[in-house]
Amino acid sequence: MEENVVKHAFEVTRAERNQSFGHQSLVLWFTGLSGSGKSTIANALEVFLVAKGYHAYILDGDNVRKGLNSNLSFSPEDRTENIRRIGEVANLMFDAGLIVLSAFVSPYKKDRAKIAEIVGEENFIEVFVNTPIEECERRDVKGLYAKARQGEILNFTGISAPYEAPVNALIEIDTTQQTIENCVEIIFSAIENKLKLNNE
Repeated sequence: MEENVVKHAFEVTRAERNQSFGHQSLVLWFTGLSGSGKSTIANALEVFLVAKGYHAYILDGDNVRKGLNSNLSFSPEDRTENIRRIGEVANLMFDAGLIVLSAFVSPYKKDRAKIAEIVGEENFIEVFVNTPIEECERRDVKGLYAKARQGEILNFTGISAPYEAPVNALIEIDTTQQTIENCVEIIFSAIENKLKLNNE
């Protein structure tokens, strides 16, 4: 059946959507351990961007797992499929002209590299929320680390499953060293020029 699937070429282009919104679209990919602060920072950044007139939207791990990817487990294979699907959704939203804030543990380098390939390296900003595991475990906002330590949760990243940290992330943040406001400032400073239209 695949040979019968033909991609449709629509008349309105991403460039025209960007012009309509007044800024370039972009994919920011927040990666880090559970409890590192990914979603908190992404949320604060979305508030900041929208207040400035940008069009942004958050894709969050728990929210996507409850809907689009509710049929996936946390096995290595399903983790990869989880990120693949999210990458395709992020790419659609990017094409729609949005600034996509994707907050996912996404523990494997190859999966994050695949997302960069899908949306284009120049459109992909990796944000490594490099909060030490000791701090993530101290916070344990969802009680997940405690359950993982007790063997109630299998394949838990950082405890019983690996996390492959980025080596050359454009932005790296340690929430034990910076406030949420500082994190937003750091990220916006790094992407502000990328959001400008080519004619600005």
